[in-house]
Amino acid sequence: MLVLRRGSEDPHVQQAALSMGPLAWMRRVLRERRIARDFDRYRATRQADLVVFSDDRAPSAGENAALLAPCDVINLHWVRKFIDLSAFLAANRAPMVWTLHDMNPFTGGCHNDEQCGRFRERCGRCPQLGSNDDADLSRQIWQRKQSALERIEPRRLRIVALCRWMAKAVESSSLLGRFPVSIIPNGLDTEVFAPRERAGARSQLGLPAQGRLLLFVAESLRNKWKGFTHLLEALRGLKPTDNIGLASIGRGRPETPPGLPHHHLGEIHDDRLLAAAYSAADLFVIPSVQDNLPNTVMESLACGTPVAGFDTGGIPDMVRPGLTGALAPVGDSAALRKSITTLLADAPALAKMSAHCREVAVKEYALEVQTRRYTALYDELLAANS
Repeated sequence: MLVLRRGSEDPHVQQAALSMGPLAWMRRVLRERRIARDFDRYRATRQADLVVFSDDRAPSAGENAALLAPCDVINLHWVRKFIDLSAFLAANRAPMVWTLHDMNPFTGGCHNDEQCGRFRERCGRCPQLGSNDDADLSRQIWQRKQSALERIEPRRLRIVALCRWMAKAVESSSLLGRFPVSIIPNGLDTEVFAPRERAGARSQLGLPAQGRLLLFVAESLRNKWKGFTHLLEALRGLKPTDNIGLASIGRGRPETPPGLPHHHLGEIHDDRLLAAAYSAADLFVIPSVQDNLPNTVMESLACGTPVAGFDTGGIPDMVRPGLTGALAPVGDSAALRKSITTLLADAPALAKMSAHCREVAVKEYALEVQTRRYTALYDELLAANS
């Protein structure tokens, strides 16, 4: 993916300038500046702590579509700034699968709608832009997406949702609601993410050998949608006699309640080391307030570590009360604390859950399972368009 920035010294950008010629390069720069101006109007009204907001246009316009080799099926994933949606859909005639990793394909720009629900209509008056204008940028993006998608026959585009929650959102959306939806969860390598001996895993990571340990994982601990503040609120109600500590993984070292044993492991990019962290914990906690199908839950299950979390997004697809963990109402820190303490209080039941977690991960989320599901979907799509 090529992301252009004014005055960029990125060698990939410089190489692109040399390879495409001065006129093509100038067209691309002008498109990028035009898109940037549309966003600049909301610089003063958009909150700083929101997730990314994306345009449907790309500086490359139709260039990427023109470079596409002949193929039987196209599978789109996260295409922000990589393809210009209108140009791509107009140029492509092959059947398509679009795997949704967030809500952006059916919204007016947001990747997480913060539960505003305007994607069911035509967007506009976007709270993430701080806008009260019906014809704001979110409405303009929605209209361009609608114009591009309405030319696609339903049999030629299949939407893949990773979980039931996303599938229901797609079905209720004004942009993608007329296209068929399949649910295919992501897969993972269950040989890498596999149970390790707990004492050895703790020793490897420098974690205490004794006591019960919770694990929290997020790319950034400051991402409000990952709900770390809710977890802290839950942990404030613990007693020292509970003998519970916390291990955290992610960017940024958080402050934790006084008296709570806390071990921050920083960022971990090695999957085997990450699997050791899951194995070291008695319980993985995911207090996300809105999430698609978080890989962290899947990874924890594969390592045989039960999960406590909020009943939101794709989490309940994987966290099955009494079998692989426990769920609490979204944002209810007291209920989350009770889920944690109840699970940890019954060691024999937790051990049975651990075995079931591994079984579910291998049976439903192994890479081989994901491959079979996509192969069957491609065959079905080709048959419908032959």
